Amino acid sequence: MKKEVITQRLSTMNEKGERVFIYAAKIKGHYQRLKLKVHAFLILLFLILPWIKVNGEQSLLLDIANRRFNVFGLILWAHDAPLIFFILAIVVFGLALATAVWGRVWCGWACPQTVFLDGIFRKVDEFIEGNHSKRYKLDKAPWDFRKVRIKSFKYMVYLILSMIITHSFLAYFVGVEELKDMVRSPPSENWFSFMFIVLTTSSLMFNFLWFREQFCIIMCPYGRFQSVLMDENSLAPLYDAKRGEPRRQGKGEEGKAEGDCIDCFKCVAVCPTGIDIRNGIQMECVACTACIDACDGIMEKVKKPKGLIRYNSEAGENKRKMFGARSLVYAISIVAAIVGLTFFLNKRTPYAISMLRQKGIPFRHAQGEVLGYSNFFKLYAKNQVSKEMKVTVALSEQYRSDNIKVIIPQNPLVIKPEGVHRLPVFVKFSKDYKFLKNRDLTLDFKIEIEGKVYLKTKSFHLAFD
Repeated sequence: MKKEVITQRLSTMNEKGERVFIYAAKIKGHYQRLKLKVHAFLILLFLILPWIKVNGEQSLLLDIANRRFNVFGLILWAHDAPLIFFILAIVVFGLALATAVWGRVWCGWACPQTVFLDGIFRKVDEFIEGNHSKRYKLDKAPWDFRKVRIKSFKYMVYLILSMIITHSFLAYFVGVEELKDMVRSPPSENWFSFMFIVLTTSSLMFNFLWFREQFCIIMCPYGRFQSVLMDENSLAPLYDAKRGEPRRQGKGEEGKAEGDCIDCFKCVAVCPTGIDIRNGIQMECVACTACIDACDGIMEKVKKPKGLIRYNSEAGENKRKMFGARSLVYAISIVAAIVGLTFFLNKRTPYAISMLRQKGIPFRHAQGEVLGYSNFFKLYAKNQVSKEMKVTVALSEQYRSDNIKVIIPQNPLVIKPEGVHRLPVFVKFSKDYKFLKNRDLTLDFKIEIEGKVYLKTKSFHLAFD
């Protein structure tokens, strides 16, 4: 009986809209070996990255609660939003460029959903329950002691793995030291983090146990965006219809032209989303390359050249342009974002200094005093690095006189690493002072960090009438 693949609906649903589980066959080949190495590297990187220190700080820490972001030694704060924007722009346009040139390489090779599912959980399935045929038979079998034992062990392993992933993910937001304290403390001391662990672990269990490829097909918006990002020059696993059609059936008939495809459905059997790649580029395809390795194995057996299914573009090998107009736009956008990031990084200082007029009466007047007028300001000084900072405030040289005086409770001011100080500043002066005709006053700030000196000048207006 001729096999068929349903194309009028998702392969993971039946005609009633009910879930159809896919039991993809395991396949070996060049791309699967390469993908195994890539996934192993990404999983290891995800687990150890929070433990790596750069300049004594966690390499990647996104402390949203304190609005502090540590990116490989670069400490960013909430007011550094332009820098964060440029970093995000580089990531977004980088993904768009990779998609335009190499298709859904992100989905098949680097997406966390694929990396964890293919790199860990499907291997757990195979180790505990056996190959795809055994897993199918086990799921269809009635519940008995053997099935309960196997499924319980599998669920326990899934739970442990999900908790490891969740705790590692949380370390990127609270820090590994804080995470170790949380683990040793009762949940009542860290309710928010505890509930995050519970909900995220439950979500991972649901996702990797049941939802699986449905996430890529139904929920992930990237599958919809790919049609906009890709063009006829984008690479994708494609079936060579000119070479494969018409498909061979049995031994064939003498004198009848036949293609190299023997219609074995091996490409469908290994597909984790259940599609037939021979129907062309489809939204459900995640470019996992399983169909390529499966077809290459069959071609070897029937003594035909490999590559009936291969990475190709709709334009073809000979006409494909690696960088078309769309790719160039993405590349230019990445360069512009890098230039913007570099510009703002060069302008960025390890400190933040500002002086604002205090709310209320703009000035005070004391009768009978030489320095009869006073203005009240608030000095805000922030240390943006993990080293001690000393700030010395003085009147600019052209304003130094007995007729004006700056009063600060602490001067010089020593600020601890990443600390913030807010101090009142009183400016007393005489109305007859000749430089006050424009109401301008300038203060010099000398900032010292580990022997390196920065000079900052701030101008502001005085009020006296």
